[in-house]
Amino acid sequence: MVKNSLLKIARNLIYTFSGISLIYGCASIGPGPQGGPKDKTPPKILSMVPKNLTRNFTAKKIVIQFDEYFKLVDQYKQFSISPDLAVMPTLKVKNKSLEITFTDSLEKNTTYTLNFGKAIADVNEGNVLKNFSYVFSTGSSMDSLSISGHIKDAITGKPLIEGVAFVLPLAKDTAIFGKKKASIYTLTDSSGNYKINNLRSNTYKVYALKEQNSDKIYQQSSDEIGFVKEPLVLKKDTQNVNMVIFKEDATVFRVNDRRLNADGSITLLFNQKLQHPGITIIEPKNLDLNKEVKFNKTGDSVKIWLNDMNFDSTKVSITNNGKLLQTVNFNRGKKDTYKRVVTATDNIEANLLNPNKPFTLTFGIPVETVDPAKIVFMEDSVANTNFKVKKDSLDFLSYHILYPWKPNRIYELKFKEGAFTAIFNTKNKEFTKKFQLAKSDDYGTLKVKIVTPEPNKQYLLEVTNENKAIVNSLVVSKDTTVSFNNYRAGKYFIRIIYDTNKNGVWDTGNVKLGIQPEKIWNEPKELSIRANWDRNETITLPKEPQ
Repeated sequence: MVKNSLLKIARNLIYTFSGISLIYGCASIGPGPQGGPKDKTPPKILSMVPKNLTRNFTAKKIVIQFDEYFKLVDQYKQFSISPDLAVMPTLKVKNKSLEITFTDSLEKNTTYTLNFGKAIADVNEGNVLKNFSYVFSTGSSMDSLSISGHIKDAITGKPLIEGVAFVLPLAKDTAIFGKKKASIYTLTDSSGNYKINNLRSNTYKVYALKEQNSDKIYQQSSDEIGFVKEPLVLKKDTQNVNMVIFKEDATVFRVNDRRLNADGSITLLFNQKLQHPGITIIEPKNLDLNKEVKFNKTGDSVKIWLNDMNFDSTKVSITNNGKLLQTVNFNRGKKDTYKRVVTATDNIEANLLNPNKPFTLTFGIPVETVDPAKIVFMEDSVANTNFKVKKDSLDFLSYHILYPWKPNRIYELKFKEGAFTAIFNTKNKEFTKKFQLAKSDDYGTLKVKIVTPEPNKQYLLEVTNENKAIVNSLVVSKDTTVSFNNYRAGKYFIRIIYDTNKNGVWDTGNVKLGIQPEKIWNEPKELSIRANWDRNETITLPKEPQ
């Protein structure tokens, strides 16, 4: 009887636990909770064998265990070892571990630094473990000196975020101009600060890079660079090794790109900003007389329109200050055809015309004739013919519609087909522009008294908007008060260029020649301009920053 009772109890317990298991088993089949905060945590290191900062290192393999699955990203660009080895260690991901195997022999009594940069990231979200390094010494002592500082942009003054700070022993300094990547480096933090650790007592050149392709090799055509002019003799931890990054001008002129466009125009892009550029059509010579040429503001690109496309090939020369830089050839097939359109942009902002500027149309192709009879001008729905069309004296692609614009009126201009006739008898299709005159009260004035720090110095004052675009500039050589009139309400800033050579432009630096860029000081105060308001400010310029 007792035995049967025990069996019955046992069966009931089995059924109970089976039910519970079934319930939880079914619950586990469905998906887990949805949503929730996104994982922003990079892989964490759980263990390292041998341990980091090991002395008398003899191992052939290092095993680093992480808390999650991870991947290697651009390991050949990101991973480096210093000092260099003839044969790089091999990196292998094995579950949640990273195995680093040495196939090359290590030098005795040497501190080695394995720098991973941004090579390690988790599998799911790609969160990067930044600036991780593994250091060991094959001797009884460890190199422990450091260099630290701050890196910022030479023009904006903003910190360089995730830029590269690196050092080269003076004997290997030529590597900056070659194909070999920097091996002793670190990445700057969100404030532009950096610190390079585990350095030996030596003489170094110190550099900074803002890269485009993250290969730790300075590419002059695309990267920005900074440097400390004098070699640094490192005998103790050294702070405040600060740098500014800048884009070098190319020392040898080259045409980066050349195109014969679909409309028959020619586009050339240069690797230098030319101060006084010129274009000549060498062959066929008859095309040179009536060509139209438009350089951009910085002088590093040009667009050319020819008035005759009946040629098999043409030869174009580029000059600067009258000196021949390069000659390029263009070939075309006799059956090639070109499609041209006459379209225009305008200077209307939010359907409003600045009361201090004329209404302007800018075309993408040279316009040769204008027919005012094909322009329908409506003022509050009333036709008006009391307007003029005038070609801009400096920009042959722009035309002004001149009229005594009045506030509180609605203007509608309809440009019928053929109102504008461009080269090759290309005519515009009908288009309409509708706008009102903005109120003068929507604009303000900024008056600034500039106090200069030293006599016989020259400064370039630039006013920039919120997007850091230059909206005005002037040369200052003494204490003066300047007035910036009729600015649209908004936030503006002032920066000062210390024009050391007094040539009226900002001069960048040159690494090989050891020339730093001209210093720039950004006034920290935001200069907001309110509508219908005159703002007065005094700015005292500091001495040229060192």
